[in-house]
Amino acid sequence: MEGGADPRVGAGSVIDWLLEPDQPSIRYRTLTELLGRPERDPEVREARSEIPRRGWAAELLAMRSRGGWWGSDASFYRPKYTATHWRMLALSDLGATRRIPTVRTSCEVWMRRFRMEGGGVGGNSEGKGHHCIVGNMTRALIRLGYGDDPRVVASLEWLVRTADPRGGWSCFGSGRNLDSWEGLSAFAAYPRARWTPAMRATVERAAEFFLERELHRQGGRYAPWFRTHSPVHYYYDLLVGLDLLTKLGYVDDRRLGSALAWLRRRRRADGRWNLDRLHPDVEGAMARWYRSHPNDRPTPFGWEVPGRPSKMITLTALGVLARTGEWSPGRSDQP
Repeated sequence: MEGGADPRVGAGSVIDWLLEPDQPSIRYRTLTELLGRPERDPEVREARSEIPRRGWAAELLAMRSRGGWWGSDASFYRPKYTATHWRMLALSDLGATRRIPTVRTSCEVWMRRFRMEGGGVGGNSEGKGHHCIVGNMTRALIRLGYGDDPRVVASLEWLVRTADPRGGWSCFGSGRNLDSWEGLSAFAAYPRARWTPAMRATVERAAEFFLERELHRQGGRYAPWFRTHSPVHYYYDLLVGLDLLTKLGYVDDRRLGSALAWLRRRRRADGRWNLDRLHPDVEGAMARWYRSHPNDRPTPFGWEVPGRPSKMITLTALGVLARTGEWSPGRSDQP
C-alpha cells in the first residue's frame, strides 16, 4: 500500500470526525459531498441551518459590521486576509449561501464594490477586470447561490474572452501559469448543463494546460505547491489542482498520477491529512518583498492549526479520492 495510512483505519472513524456537530459547515459538506445525501435529507437540513449559528462561519459572521463588510469599508481587499473580499471567499468554502440574510446583504455589497464594466464582478476602481479577483469572486458567488445572476454569467463570459487561446490564464501579465487557476475553478463550480460551447472549449484547453504539466511541472520545484493551505484564497498547490481537475471530470487521466501519489503519501496513519500552512507568500523572496512593502504584508487568518489534522484538508482530499474511485465511505481497505 502506498502512503502512510493504516489499512486497519476504516472510513467510519474519519467520517465520524468530519460529522462532529461543532463544525456544521464541515458536517454539511461531508453529508452532501462525501455521503451523497440530498438537500432535503433531515440531517443535511439541520446541518445547513446550523452554519450561521455556530462554528467557523458563525465566527466570521459575528465579526461582520452592520453595513455588511469586515474591518473598514475604505478597502474591501486590504488588509489581506481579513478584509471583506477574503471573508466572503472563506464563507463560500464553509457552505454559507444567500439563504442567510446577512450573507445575502454582504454579497450585494461585495458585488457593488467590485463592479466590472460589462456587468460582471471582479473589477478594480476603474471597472477593469483582474483575473484572480474575477475567478475567485465568480467561483465564490456560484457557491453562495448566485449561479443564475446576470453579473456572475457576465463574469464567466469575461473569463472565456480573456483566456489564453492555447489554454489557461495569466495574472499580472506574467504569462499563463499554474498559479492562475482561479478562472478554471469558476467553471468547476458552475453546473455543466449551463456551459455554452465557448465555455466548454475554454475549460478543455485550460484543463489540458494543467494536465500536460502534471499539475506541477513548471520551472523549478516550487515548495508551496507541495504543501496544503487553507483557506485557499488565491493560492495554488497540488491539492487545489487535484480538487479542480477531478471536479471537472478528469478522474482517470494518467497525468494526475504524480499528484495523486503525493496526496496518498501525505495521508496520516489515522486516515486524516494535516494542514501544512495558512499562507505561503510570507516566506523566501516574498518575505524580502514585504519588508520593503510593509503595508501590503498579509494578516494571517485561518480556522485550523498548521501541522495538525485538518477537517477542511481531509474533506477535500477524500473528495478527490472519491471522484477517482480510490475511496468510498463503505470501504474498510482505505488507500
